[in-house]
Amino acid sequence: MIRALLIGLTNAYTTIIFIYVIMSWIPNSTGIVGDVYRVLGKICDPYLNLFKRLIPPIGGMVDVTPIIALLVLQLVVRFIVGIL
Repeated sequence: MIRALLIGLTNAYTTIIFIYVIMSWIPNSTGIVGDVYRVLGKICDPYLNLFKRLIPPIGGMVDVTPIIALLVLQLVVRFIVGIL
């Protein structure tokens, strides 16, 4: 039961991060799209900022921190589920 809940929450958070990253490609988000983007930012930025401090953008422009953050999230959850 706890395993399924943990996996479900992790999958939901992974999806939220993915949507947030895709929405960051939309220039000048206003209206409801901008509101959704800001809400997702409040949910995702605390976790992503942990990695942004450690990993600089590649070539000054390409930010790979979401990829690293998602990989770490999946590895940690798999480790925890393996222990349970």
